[in-house]
Amino acid sequence: MPKYSFEFKKKVVEAYFRGEGGYTFLAEKYCVKNRRQVLNWVHYYEEFGDDGLRRSRKNQEYSF
Repeated sequence: MPKYSFEFKKKVVEAYFRGEGGYTFLAEKYCVKNRRQVLNWVHYYEEFGDDGLRRSRKNQEYSF
């Protein structure tokens, strides 16, 4: 089970875009592990939209 749900991540990212604070402030406000996690979520959201915040559940197999 993921530590942070899609809805929670989106809430934090939307707070960032509304200008409620920077990465460090939002990490402290929402009790996220560290500012880098918030930065990553914002980057993934900018790059891929909602899909960037969803957890990938692909079973990838690699051949030798």
